[in-house]
Amino acid sequence: MANVYPFSLSSNIDSSSSSSSSLSSSSSNNNYISSKRETLTVWMKSLVVQGNGCTAYNDKGEIVYRVDNYDKKNNDEVYLMDLQGKVLFTILRKKMWGFCRWEGYRSNSLDSNVDDKPLFRVNKSCNFLGKESCCYRLESSAGKSALRILDNHGRLVAEAKIKESSSGVVLGDDILNLVMEIGVDQSLVMALVTVYGLMRHKM
Repeated sequence: MANVYPFSLSSNIDSSSSSSSSLSSSSSNNNYISSKRETLTVWMKSLVVQGNGCTAYNDKGEIVYRVDNYDKKNNDEVYLMDLQGKVLFTILRKKMWGFCRWEGYRSNSLDSNVDDKPLFRVNKSCNFLGKESCCYRLESSAGKSALRILDNHGRLVAEAKIKESSSGVVLGDDILNLVMEIGVDQSLVMALVTVYGLMRHKM
């Protein structure tokens, strides 16, 4: 279980594999806000031979997001990029008292100001974390649904399921069908899917 917390408190995230996170809706990048329900195919593999990461394709088969960790798995610093290699999110893993948390920074803001606060933070649920409110909840289960992202009202924001062919054949547990609802910041959702992959040691 993990929780996602924002640093600007107008929204938040929580998970029941579970992760939680919070973030200000005003900090979303309008270039990545979906005007309709969108579906991506997420392959939890890097485009780089013998590399680690993930690649997301749209319904036309075009690459829209990618993560490349090259030959190092479970890296402490991961970059979510678009097809051209522009960094959309920098995700850092922090270790404290034997526990891990992940922080997400919009674009490559760390290069310009190392004191910039992260846009969101994901913690695995622990009793000592206190009762901070969350805007989102990340849920995972052993069933067909690999990941669900809910807002603080329990409404579904995005859902990833194991992808199946038209004949019902499972394509593999590392290929996901990611459906995002209208008005969602797709880059943020992909950043959270990336954190989920890191938590599950899939990249």
